[in-house]
Amino acid sequence: MARYADPGVTEWVESGGGPLIAVPEAVLPFWTGADGDEVSSDYDRACDIDGSIGLLPVGDTRALVLGDEPASTAYLPEYGTFVRWCAANSEDELLAEMPGALESALWGTEVEWRVPGAVVLFDAAWPGDGSGRTDRLRVELEPGRYGVRAAYVSAGPETWLGLVQLRRLAP
Repeated sequence: MARYADPGVTEWVESGGGPLIAVPEAVLPFWTGADGDEVSSDYDRACDIDGSIGLLPVGDTRALVLGDEPASTAYLPEYGTFVRWCAANSEDELLAEMPGALESALWGTEVEWRVPGAVVLFDAAWPGDGSGRTDRLRVELEPGRYGVRAAYVSAGPETWLGLVQLRRLAP
């Protein structure tokens, strides 16, 4: 796992060039990544997502694809948001912009994501049962419904970040 500041402060996940995916831990073995005998692999399906976010069936639930660009990504539980490092001189600079970025964001269309609990964020090319061999991040989520929305924010002349916010919805 890539870390750009003090160890354990903020954990960042990177991909080899494709999308990142947040797969519910309960169905992790069902994600085959770029492997598989089918014409279209799970990774291919993730790459077909058009836009910043999308949902794909995995087992009896769905996974969240973080599309568009393969930016380093962290989850900030205090904001309920995945932050994507598009451009910044330092991690401190990027993270300092979070409150203003969330306030000024022009959010895209929200999708509803039902999760059975914790999810694991990793490079969509890896199979779920092999994701332990790559950058990955376990994100604790309460089971239930979430509204998911995305935005790109220019927080300064040299600071750009992508946001994917999870908002808990009423049952």
